[in-house]
Amino acid sequence: MNDREETFAKVSELIAPFNKKGVTLAESTTFAGDLEWDSLTVMDFVAAIEDEFDILITMNMQAEIETVGQLVDAVEDLRNEE
Repeated sequence: MNDREETFAKVSELIAPFNKKGVTLAESTTFAGDLEWDSLTVMDFVAAIEDEFDILITMNMQAEIETVGQLVDAVEDLRNEE
């Protein structure tokens, strides 16, 4: 398993408690459309991601991230900046 696959697996674990509809996760799964998250859920989830990976996701980045795959890419990029 490469780093990106590990990151996807960890992100999937963190999504699980917020995945009230039991949506099967894929790279293309959208937070607003598929998971039907509201802004409060997004904020709680972003906090969990930031804590888990010890990164900071800016509001501008959050606005651009629409899918699970985009989030995994962003986490990987932020982790590699350190």
